[in-house]
Amino acid sequence: MGYIIGFDYGLKNIGVSIGQTITSTASEHPSLKARDGIPDWQVLENLIKQWQPDCAVVGLPLNMDGTESELCVRARKFANRLHGRFGITTQLMDERLSTQEAKQEAAERGHKGDYGQNPIDAIAARLILESWLNQHTK
Repeated sequence: MGYIIGFDYGLKNIGVSIGQTITSTASEHPSLKARDGIPDWQVLENLIKQWQPDCAVVGLPLNMDGTESELCVRARKFANRLHGRFGITTQLMDERLSTQEAKQEAAERGHKGDYGQNPIDAIAARLILESWLNQHTK
């Protein structure tokens, strides 16, 4: 079974999801804390060792008009570091509207909107990875 790991890159939290290519499904995983966009690389290494993914998908936070945001540069750098540190193939995935979709889904689950205390990054990571799986596994 081939696993894919998905990330919703952020400066304070990095959402994580794990997907499988056979079923084209993904599930949420606890988010990683980050300091100015830098995760605890040891925690990330443990996650990579645990799941041994075939590839990593990193959400690319494009502006609505398709231009790159400032965060795009950092998300690309994160993807490059994943590849450099762990030798894992990385793919970038347009993540426009994933945050809004994640907020809507969270609200349906009863989330109170306190995103600082109760982040929704893992939901966004799952949505990003599901979109990638839908495009690449059919």
